[in-house]
Amino acid sequence: MAQLNEIIIKPGMGAAHYWRELWRYRELFLFLAWRDILVRYKQTVIGIAWSVIRPLLTMVVFTVVFGKLAKLPANGVPYPVLVYAALLPWQFFANALSESSNSLIDNSNLLAKVYFPRVILPASAVTVCLVDFLISCILLAGLMLWYRVVPGWEIVLIPVFLGLALLASLGAGLWLAALNVKYRDFRYVVPFVVQVGLYVSPVGFSTAIVPERWRLLYFLNPMVGVIDGFRWALLGDAYQVHWSGMCAGAVMAVILMVFGLWYFRRTERGFADVV
Repeated sequence: MAQLNEIIIKPGMGAAHYWRELWRYRELFLFLAWRDILVRYKQTVIGIAWSVIRPLLTMVVFTVVFGKLAKLPANGVPYPVLVYAALLPWQFFANALSESSNSLIDNSNLLAKVYFPRVILPASAVTVCLVDFLISCILLAGLMLWYRVVPGWEIVLIPVFLGLALLASLGAGLWLAALNVKYRDFRYVVPFVVQVGLYVSPVGFSTAIVPERWRLLYFLNPMVGVIDGFRWALLGDAYQVHWSGMCAGAVMAVILMVFGLWYFRRTERGFADVV
């Protein structure tokens, strides 16, 4: 009788082997990211312009409500620039969190057919949001030129704060993606969290208006430090920055990433059985 050879594909047991597998599957990561970019803009009427229109309309609304009606202080900074400088990292965080949290469910057919490091799916979803971020930067450059706002040397630190936003969004996204596989209710929780987060983060206003007794609690929101960092990097000394908030935001972003990756790795073996 002919002997049948059975091949079992399974993830590596050790952490070192897992990271080597990520490098081995790098072409799959690039393919999924490129596919998601094409799908996002292929059947839209105005294509990539959506990346500019959404934050532009939000900026106009926040400028009218907080700047004109509520007359919140901007410390001499043009209010549209103040708002848009915060919208850039927030829009990236919100999009990355939404896309990464749904990435496993949206690609359930892949999970059930073949093994690959599952973290590739949420990571590729976050990468797509970087494209939106870069496109939105064009409008920011136009606004700063219009209002004659000249950035200083601090602008070179923009990648640092973008990296913190990436850590926070991917860390939370990994955690929510794993929960979303088991509890499909989280698919509806994430949009609500993003909507509430827009108003509890200092997007339409400066952190200077937050009462002193609440700032420590407020700084536990990792996006507070990221937004403050973005504004400081773009506006320099014209923006009153809270260094304690920036440090707290950086620590919280790292904690989110470590905890999210730990929980994702702990539960990913059962993803194919659940979806």
